[in-house]
Amino acid sequence: MLYLDNAATTPLHPKALEAMMPFMTSEFGNPSGVHAVSRKVKNALETARKNVSSALGVLPDEIYFTSGGTESDNWAIVGALDASKKGKHIITTQVEHHGVYYLCKHLEKKGVNVTYLAVDSEGFIDLNELEQAITHETCLVSVIYANNEVGTINPLAEISKITKSKDVLFHTDAVQAVGHIPFSISDIGVDLLSLSAHKFYGPKGIGALYVRKGTRLAPYFIGGAQERNKRAGTENIAGIVGLDTALTISIDELPSEQIRLTNLRDKLIREIQTRIPHTKLNGSTGAKRLPGNVNISFKFIEGEGLLLHLDMLGVCASTGSACSSGALDPSHVLMAMGLSHELANGAIRFSLGKSCKEDDIDKIMSLLIPSVDKLRSLSPLYDDFIKHNKGVAHGV
Repeated sequence: MLYLDNAATTPLHPKALEAMMPFMTSEFGNPSGVHAVSRKVKNALETARKNVSSALGVLPDEIYFTSGGTESDNWAIVGALDASKKGKHIITTQVEHHGVYYLCKHLEKKGVNVTYLAVDSEGFIDLNELEQAITHETCLVSVIYANNEVGTINPLAEISKITKSKDVLFHTDAVQAVGHIPFSISDIGVDLLSLSAHKFYGPKGIGALYVRKGTRLAPYFIGGAQERNKRAGTENIAGIVGLDTALTISIDELPSEQIRLTNLRDKLIREIQTRIPHTKLNGSTGAKRLPGNVNISFKFIEGEGLLLHLDMLGVCASTGSACSSGALDPSHVLMAMGLSHELANGAIRFSLGKSCKEDDIDKIMSLLIPSVDKLRSLSPLYDDFIKHNKGVAHGV
């Protein structure tokens, strides 16, 4: 099997599982308790918080543990709204992950004013449009760090200069970025940042929200005094320890892994564009793209059909966001980037990870080329195109 869907989720690192096991068996205490069993677990919780904060270059009391990226996104946005002394205006983009995009659509129904910034063909917003969109009622700007579908990496440091000059909070969904590209929170200048462990070989169901010290943020879960009275509910200690371990490993391996995956990514893109006609790379290129992301549109083919065909051959990929699995509508990200309905529906995302090796690229191509050829041979549109464009080999 060739697993090429690491943007959806990654396998749990063996060392993360090893670190978690005691807290699913013998170390079962509730960290809110005062006795010896609880104190040991409480120490593990705060050690993990310290390690995660160190990896991100922030203070331990700026890290709050959550159930994952979606909760962190929801808390950052709703919490900022509820605590705002300005207005109820949010600025985001047309290419956000569903954890932000659908939440903003929901908030609009409740009377919140939301501005969705357009993007160019690579997925970037216009910084001048962002600055012009900010009003005296704007309480938050939320821009994804690295796009989950096309891998475009946004210039957060430049965006933060604008938000700071306007005294507006800045949140980023960094779920796809953390553990995959080098950065420090002080450099990118955000006030709120979401992350999720299962994107960097940690367990599912655990994430974190960075909240810059002094940021006004209302609690999201009401109840006990956990997470410094901000997020009620007994902490998922095993998950938190797993997140800590996986993040530490990912950060340690990042310099070499980033180079390795970038080389594999570029080779796969080159092979597809050279050997399969009528394809289009979606997103940005080079350093402005996630190391493991390859999003390609295959003209004259339904991406869902190609995905199912590859699945039968042992190749695991996706048509975009894992949160839209089973959806028939084209990707809102690709449509916002100006792709036609046909090209958006013909897109496949290959996301490479630790298990991917050099010879896997050759294996992928040996399966992908005949799959595309077979599906196109069944397409009346392709047949008609060939009849009217003899000799045309490449391009969309």
